[in-house]
Amino acid sequence: MPLEKALVWFRRDLRDHDHAALSAALAGAGAVHCAFVFDTGILDALPTRSDRRVHFIRESLVELDAALRRRGGGLIVRYGLPLEEIPRLACELGVGAVFANRDYEPYAKARDGAVADALSASGIAFYRLRDQAILDGDDVLTQSGRPFTVFTPYRNAWLKRLTDADCAAWPCDGHLAPVASNGVPALAEIGFVPTNLGELGIRPGMSGARLLWDEFRLRRIGQYGALRDFPARRGVSYLSVHLRFGTLPIREAVRAARTPGADTWLNELIWRDFYFMILDRFPHVVERSFKPEFDALAWEDWPEGFVAWQEGRTGYPLVDAAMRQLRHSGWMHNRLRMVAASFLAKDLGIDWRLGERHFADQLNDFDLSANNGGWQWAASTGCDAQPYFRIFNPVTQSERFDPDGAFIRRYVPELAALPARYIHAPWQLPAAEQARHGFMPGRDYPLPIVDHTTARERTLARYAAVRKPSP
Repeated sequence: MPLEKALVWFRRDLRDHDHAALSAALAGAGAVHCAFVFDTGILDALPTRSDRRVHFIRESLVELDAALRRRGGGLIVRYGLPLEEIPRLACELGVGAVFANRDYEPYAKARDGAVADALSASGIAFYRLRDQAILDGDDVLTQSGRPFTVFTPYRNAWLKRLTDADCAAWPCDGHLAPVASNGVPALAEIGFVPTNLGELGIRPGMSGARLLWDEFRLRRIGQYGALRDFPARRGVSYLSVHLRFGTLPIREAVRAARTPGADTWLNELIWRDFYFMILDRFPHVVERSFKPEFDALAWEDWPEGFVAWQEGRTGYPLVDAAMRQLRHSGWMHNRLRMVAASFLAKDLGIDWRLGERHFADQLNDFDLSANNGGWQWAASTGCDAQPYFRIFNPVTQSERFDPDGAFIRRYVPELAALPARYIHAPWQLPAAEQARHGFMPGRDYPLPIVDHTTARERTLARYAAVRKPSP
């Protein structure tokens, strides 16, 4: 029996097309209202009131509101705890059901469960649909009916299970119910201030996603596999923040990635589903190692080393360039995320969770599942992680992936004049070259905070001390 009224609760799906919850509501109700809640349970925990993600969300909501108004509706925006705001709004509007898209983070799952209970107490249904993942829940399981914990067999099963219907766009045709809405509040009204999004050239919303997506899809998707590891090249998609906040639907991305020549990018999108699944099924990873034996690792208590890493002054140019890029822009190239994470955990011997939290504070595209999965991969504590004895050498990584030093010169300008052969390890610059360039290691740029070879031996011993013997 059709509903008279329904409410769509937008969260990390800030678009008016190919939207599972919106599609289901439009198909099942005569009148559909739309809402977004600035969740104070999340906002109050942020370390600063100048947060690019909040700025990005706010500007994306302005565009979403305008799109919904063209459909005859509009976006109702509330500020507070969803447990209070959504049931209250649902009762005010007299809806019979609330529709939302599923989230896999422990906080979100607990929040949604509490909202469902509150709605049920008022006789209102709560429907959660699959939208941000292509496959989830029990869609991809081992032959014994358990979740996968290794990526390659998961990917193979994912590809075997995938159908055209899984990638099909959700239709969102139809008009929305008119609402008395004052639009989207300014940042100041929710206690935040503007950031440097404009200076960085980051365009929020569906229009920003479309510009980047069209440029990548039409010009570069086939070169992704060859160029993605070189931070000085335009090789990656730069779509991560749009996939994070749903201004680009994942199904559209996967449809394009299933075309010839795009296999490498499709692989990255499958990793995205894999990490959603790991977080959903193994929520202990938020606080602990996926592999319990590594919870006993004896990490270094080295606050000065951690701060040097955060500030990009470790004496290893590629690591420092990566950390300065993050600080300036809220983004870091994926190859460099691996290098920086490996350096913290395996060169400095500092607990990966400290680095994970720093990235969580800084990244525009912060996604708990991918951030946690990436850090545990680099620290060798996670599922299907690189073996603990594989340790990135920050100099050889620099020589291989930034051979001319172009990326380093951009973010570590004090090294800009050095020849390429020395820019990866400036402490090796001969005295004659130092005089020629007016550069002195230790004065103009830090000496290495650790010796990589010595640090590697300490790391091997640290992991060997807790590793379970092979059966």
